[in-house]
Amino acid sequence: MCGIFGFWDLRAETPQGTLARITKAMSDSLAHRGPDGDGVWTDPSAGIALGHRRLAIIDLSETGRQPMASASGRYHLTYNGEIYNFRELRAELEAQGAVFRGTSDSEVLLAAVDQWGLQATIDRLVGMFAFALWDSWDRRLALVRDRLGIKPLYFGRVGSSIVFASELRAFAAHPAWDPAVDRQALSGLMRVGYVPAPLSIFRGIGQLRPGHVAMVGADGLIDQRCYWDVRRVALDAAGSGLPAPDTEEVEALLSDAVACRMVADRPVGAFLSGGIDSSAVVALMQRASPQPVRTFTIGFADIDYDESAHARRVAHHLGTDHAELTVDEATALAVVPRLPDLFDEPFADASQIPTFLVAEMARREVVVTLSGDGGDEVFAGYNRHRMAARLGWALRRLPRAVRRAVASALAWPSPDRWDNMAALLPAGTRPRQAGDKLHKLARLLSVDDRAGLYPSLAVQWPLADAPVVGVADDPAMLFAEDESGLSDDAARMQLRDMLTYLPGDILTKVDRATMAVGLEARVPLLDHRVVELAWRLPLADRLGEGTTKLTLRRILHRHVPRELVERPKSGFAVPIHDWLRGPLRDWAEDLLSEQALAGDGVFNVPPIRRLWAEHLSGQANRQYALWPVLMYQAWHRRWMGGVAGSTPRSAAG
Repeated sequence: MCGIFGFWDLRAETPQGTLARITKAMSDSLAHRGPDGDGVWTDPSAGIALGHRRLAIIDLSETGRQPMASASGRYHLTYNGEIYNFRELRAELEAQGAVFRGTSDSEVLLAAVDQWGLQATIDRLVGMFAFALWDSWDRRLALVRDRLGIKPLYFGRVGSSIVFASELRAFAAHPAWDPAVDRQALSGLMRVGYVPAPLSIFRGIGQLRPGHVAMVGADGLIDQRCYWDVRRVALDAAGSGLPAPDTEEVEALLSDAVACRMVADRPVGAFLSGGIDSSAVVALMQRASPQPVRTFTIGFADIDYDESAHARRVAHHLGTDHAELTVDEATALAVVPRLPDLFDEPFADASQIPTFLVAEMARREVVVTLSGDGGDEVFAGYNRHRMAARLGWALRRLPRAVRRAVASALAWPSPDRWDNMAALLPAGTRPRQAGDKLHKLARLLSVDDRAGLYPSLAVQWPLADAPVVGVADDPAMLFAEDESGLSDDAARMQLRDMLTYLPGDILTKVDRATMAVGLEARVPLLDHRVVELAWRLPLADRLGEGTTKLTLRRILHRHVPRELVERPKSGFAVPIHDWLRGPLRDWAEDLLSEQALAGDGVFNVPPIRRLWAEHLSGQANRQYALWPVLMYQAWHRRWMGGVAGSTPRSAAG
């Protein structure tokens, strides 16, 4: 796990010293991604410069150092990620005559491209990766991103150069960098809490989509092609006619996916929340390990958000070497002013705060951690999947007037009022965030066609308002992927999560939070072989028996008693809504003042101010609409030359 970066001066006019100096500055900006070393390779005759920040995991010696040249000398590589089947590929290559200097997966990747070509190599890879490959014979640069989008890769044109990097901050080192905010990307951020691919927050810079290769020629033209598409996987599985996998087959493949991700030359652990996904990963890890697995969780002093007891019970049952940290409000709030640095592109999923804190904790003891991320997308675990499965019939059969009447009744009490009513229920039966869930149900019942199902639940900003000035704002366009071949509403929603929310939100959060502290996160539930197998499961084996993720639950219950893990889904939440009315109020008011919002002319100020007033009054919980605005404003002050923002009083200590 590392950071990659570089550029190609298409005019080949940059002197050797300047190439090295710019690349070194890019390297320094990404030092957090690779604290164990850096490397730069340049070819002034071609104008190419490749750079690498190293977090050493496999082959800690100098033979694992990058950028790395192939044995033939044709290819140069800078690579971020892990190839989990590299030993099998190496054995195959050695049988064909390849000779290796070290034991790294990077060297195997280069030898494979030398022997089989780029496309045939990518097709064989099991892993997470983003890499740049320079072909010195054909003068071409290939940029490649893994199938699910676990590792990030940004690229674009800056002056006469094609630039690329793991994070946007590296581009500021290029002398031709002249950043401008992309308003379409900003509108996407407001709607869903992240910048949707292929956009980035900067105009002219994009994200390479998951499962894609971008080939750059000497003329500067960029040809992007898809080599693996989860949409195609889902459609093929639906019409394959193959027998559905049974629980044993799924568990066997999951066990392999977990075991190969435990291979490292540095200490390995796991995040454990006590939920279905992380508990399943840890259970399979512990079964494969001759010694106790190190597990990590954080708890919160606020008992309404503390799930550490669940993780503790699972850890005790499995016999892991468990560590937990209880976080008070001041500790969590202290992360808020750091968010623009941790996420150098504005990002607004508030679970970024606890994710960073647990990563920071784990890094004190391990360098690699496994997580359960992706389980909800792969095995259908979100409440919206179950909601679509249960209510799809209503959208097709109930008259529009009836649905809208029910929706109006549900939306009439504010979310806070619903929460207050839910608080009257016995402690063990209170649903968390009942008001938000009922308002989502109201939006779902209000849609007029199936295409509106997903946006009605995924869009955070009120659909009636356009938050960004000068943008043809159509929230549904954020999810305009064609899944018309899937007949089931829940499956369509699950696919859209895998295409958008998974790489845009979940994987972005995990990558930035862990890389900020030099920790490698591995996600076995997103092994592409597991994804392909899971799509062959009948919907009844994903959403069946009144629950979600049925097959994954069946596997987990073989290792952990049902009563230790079965409870209402809650997520990795923090009380942002209360903080914005309390310790974060002055900080937020500074960023949401009319003067601050009108500063660069991008925001439609009146609706933002209205939502802020509604939130402060307690009339409604507007945290999901306001947090993206706050994250953008804080980011803009940090990265676009604005005045430094105020610091939350609790964070200032």
